[in-house]
Amino acid sequence: MAEFMGLHDAVARYVEDGATVAMEGFTHLIPFAAGHEVIRQKKRDLTLIRMTPDIIYDQLIGAGCAKKVIFSWGGNPGVGSLHRLRDAVEKGWPCKIEILEHSHAAMACAFEAGAAGLPMAVLRGYVGSELPSVNDQIKFIECPFTGERLAAVPSVRPDVSIIHAQRADRQGNVLVEGIVGVQKEAVLAAKHSIVTVEEIVDDLNAHPNACVIPGWAISAVAVAEKGALPSYTHGYYGRSNRFYKEWDAIARDRDTFTQWIDKNIYGAEEQA
Repeated sequence: MAEFMGLHDAVARYVEDGATVAMEGFTHLIPFAAGHEVIRQKKRDLTLIRMTPDIIYDQLIGAGCAKKVIFSWGGNPGVGSLHRLRDAVEKGWPCKIEILEHSHAAMACAFEAGAAGLPMAVLRGYVGSELPSVNDQIKFIECPFTGERLAAVPSVRPDVSIIHAQRADRQGNVLVEGIVGVQKEAVLAAKHSIVTVEEIVDDLNAHPNACVIPGWAISAVAVAEKGALPSYTHGYYGRSNRFYKEWDAIARDRDTFTQWIDKNIYGAEEQA
């Protein structure tokens, strides 16, 4: 059942060194505040899972938090490469990391299978792809009913999933509005979950067919106003396109990146 607590305490309790961590959000609702708290607490040897790792994972990798990344696309949206990710993969700075790449479809299916408690996901995919030659977790099986050749991948079952959402009610139920990715599946697939929200309300005012994650599926709810910036939160604030462009120059140089992290994360006030 969801427990209300400060973000610092939630990360300290549920994100352990060596954990498998999924931080999800698609286009908006990206959990930057929570990711910064993970960096601030200097968590290490994390296996990071995300369908589309972008700036927040670039920051986590550059800060030395990650040992492995499981993903289906990585980049600075609309700008270019993730330079801290590339530096870690190509030159081992600040530490060497392992990467495991999937397709979008496989990642989505793997989250869904994890949410259902299944050991694997089965999909029509990877036909003609070279990914199976570099990812030994992609297997092919024969359908016992039709004989069709299908792809299979392990389900995603994180130790902890972290997402951001608009609001939670006082029972810990969380409303996700706007573009929805695999946040619900990420929470349901994980052993523990942390949800940051813009506010706590008496009534979610959820419309029919809204995406509501029940409080019984959530470990911790923490208020983090503007917790998705520089991405956006539908209905609350817009995306900082300027920062995404600025990040390209910040991340290209190790010293510039380190100075930015020192000032804006280590030097910033901890989330209560």
